[in-house]
Amino acid sequence: MRVSFLVYGVLYVAIEIVGNQLEKVGWPKITALDVAEALTNAFLAIVVCIALVVAFDLSRERWGPALRAWHEERLRLAAEAREYRAEVVWDDEPIGVRSWRPEPLALPAAAAAPPSGTYYTPSVPSPPFPEEPGRQL
Repeated sequence: MRVSFLVYGVLYVAIEIVGNQLEKVGWPKITALDVAEALTNAFLAIVVCIALVVAFDLSRERWGPALRAWHEERLRLAAEAREYRAEVVWDDEPIGVRSWRPEPLALPAAAAAPPSGTYYTPSVPSPPFPEEPGRQL
């Protein structure tokens, strides 16, 4: 009974795809090439969906036992960790940790400041561009 519903669903989707594409062309202007294109597109969509279902089923069959074993191992490790935490008595003192990083290097000495008066500094700030339009070099 499930197979008959599946076949009915596939045929329904194919007919809907064909009908939609033929309606886009316009019923009075339909040619044999339009019908062939609509059927090809419908069957392509169905074949792609079937391929996805088969790929999912094969991957579930191939990787299913490994994933179940991995999940059971994770559950077992989590249960062991809970048991271990229940046995350990925690104290509220901070734990001292030594750093594994080396000490930072000392910064080099700063370069000597240039002697004053070597650079021109205007006393009144000027705009970066001239106010009047014109040619600039």
